[in-house]
Amino acid sequence: MFTGIIETVGQVAKVLKSPAGDLKLTINAKGLDLENTRLGDSIAVNGVCLTAVEIGSDWFTADVSFETLEHTRLEQIRTGEPVNLELALTLASRLGGHLVSGHVDGVGRVDRIEASGRSTRYWIQAPEALQKYIAHKGSITVDGVSLTVNALEAQSFCLNIVPHTIQQTIISSYRVGSMVHLEVDLVARYLERLLTPAGSTEQAQPGLTLESLARAGFLHRT
Repeated sequence: MFTGIIETVGQVAKVLKSPAGDLKLTINAKGLDLENTRLGDSIAVNGVCLTAVEIGSDWFTADVSFETLEHTRLEQIRTGEPVNLELALTLASRLGGHLVSGHVDGVGRVDRIEASGRSTRYWIQAPEALQKYIAHKGSITVDGVSLTVNALEAQSFCLNIVPHTIQQTIISSYRVGSMVHLEVDLVARYLERLLTPAGSTEQAQPGLTLESLARAGFLHRT
């Protein structure tokens, strides 16, 4: 688990494609405290939870499986590209953002960029399957960054990003058309599952009612 608070921006040092077709990434991670990181530990790279298989003083290597390649844009990652990095949280960590699993739900696209005082508004187009999980003033993770949804349109959502966040993450490199990793709030995922009939593979019916909330145990009937 992660918090969505980026610790440093690293850089892709090497992209190695195996004969089987999956990848091994080596990341320069100056600014990331790897002193207590061990082989097998999780590190979020642009919001993707990867397992460290080699570790140096200021770098690490991680395998990227076919499953991960299918749901992210890591297949297009290139040597020299900047990446957001965060170590997995511990019980002593401050939860400054929100609970982030590092399991990317889909890839979005930067649709518009607008100035807003000293901040900047980024409109992100989300895949249709994820739009129902994105709520006004709710949390969302974009390339590993915990952010708040400020507005919604039919296919897009808006993020108001302050200068500090832009400067300390790869958001500074975003342009219209940039592709980004999205992870929706875990609460929305679990709520949908609770509202799905037991044993059913179908998704929950759209819309919440007092009856459906009561059946799921959220309301106490007297």
